[in-house]
Amino acid sequence: MGLFSKDIKTMDDLFVHQLQDVYYAEKQIHKALPKMIEKATDTQLKQGLEAHRGETEGHIRRLEQVFKQHGIEAKGVDCPAIDGILKEADEMTGEVADKQVLDAAIIAAAQAVEHYEITRYGTLTAWAKQLGREDCAALLQQNLDEEHAADGKLTKLAESGINRKAA
Repeated sequence: MGLFSKDIKTMDDLFVHQLQDVYYAEKQIHKALPKMIEKATDTQLKQGLEAHRGETEGHIRRLEQVFKQHGIEAKGVDCPAIDGILKEADEMTGEVADKQVLDAAIIAAAQAVEHYEITRYGTLTAWAKQLGREDCAALLQQNLDEEHAADGKLTKLAESGINRKAA
């Protein structure tokens, strides 16, 4: 189902499509994180990425709850956006020999992922409320809050020394 597919006729259809999109995205992110963790050399960055992988598992579980509450099967749809962001992250971090610059590149790549997730969860939360699904909105808001927090932690790591060491 594409964004402008004939299958999307209602706001509910659009909500479900975006839900499937972010579900796919979270699963792809979960698969990609171990490689980023392995490449990271800064201890705090490595620990932060490991913690976020655990949070990502929680995001997937919450999304499965939203699917259940909405009365539909939990399944993903291909998301070219996250596939592209993750491919770019892999390419960018694969080209960096200097370990300190590599850590800065990992943060930049991770923040691109976080910003994508923030846009999706922000939209989904608003749509769930519009559709009268406060139960779904509450779960989506939890994921959104955690994504904002992860982005903030990455910024703090970058600004507290990783970027300076890489410069």
